[in-house]
Amino acid sequence: MIDKILSFFKGEPAKPALNYSSLMVDMHSHILPGIDDGAKTPADSIALIRSMMSLGIKKIIATPHIMADFYKNTPETINASLEILRAELKKQGIDIVVEAAAEHYFDETFEPMINKRSLMTMGDNYTLFEYPFMSPPPNAFTVIQKMIEWGEYKPILAHPERYGYMNLDAIADVRSWGCSIQMNTIALTGYYGNTIKKKAEAMIDESLVDFISSDMHHLKHAAAFRDALKTPYMEKLLSGEYPLKNIMLK
Repeated sequence: MIDKILSFFKGEPAKPALNYSSLMVDMHSHILPGIDDGAKTPADSIALIRSMMSLGIKKIIATPHIMADFYKNTPETINASLEILRAELKKQGIDIVVEAAAEHYFDETFEPMINKRSLMTMGDNYTLFEYPFMSPPPNAFTVIQKMIEWGEYKPILAHPERYGYMNLDAIADVRSWGCSIQMNTIALTGYYGNTIKKKAEAMIDESLVDFISSDMHHLKHAAAFRDALKTPYMEKLLSGEYPLKNIMLK
């Protein structure tokens, strides 16, 4: 009887705090030091990595910008920054896998890089790219089809919830071409505004999301990445029933 009374006052056991341990891999971030608009120093990188590890992330794929007009990165500059970061992680005894690919910008250099087979990839030849924010590339379909038909690359479109010109039908069209879709988790917190939040939620409802990631640049993103775990849609994504592909990159 006493046990029953005590259990009544205690109520139901508290649900364990949600984290990203089932996701395992964060596959879009700007944590490499000093080569784009993300981390500026190795110390910045370490702070971001520690925050991600504390939330259950086991592997990070850094994806610095490759953009002709602003961030003229190459595999050489990216891998050099990766080695600096890995050395700092080793020095501090931080045990996490960090790899590097890129977030390719769909500009005039993108298709020539495909032709040269020089895109940076992750996992089984997945390639992350982003559209311009003002308007979609007029040759998007033909270029994405080239990537797929050549069998060289598996394209992933970064954060279409942030492109104001793309509605759910447009996102579904791109996905129907054979292109995977990556959504920024922090969109679910309203970080980019309520319109983008609602679009991200609708993308989840319509099963248009293949990968999720932090798009981590700085500590404000780290806080939003944590806060996203408190949203009902993140619970839906991490329930084990939503067919996310992040684990394929482990």
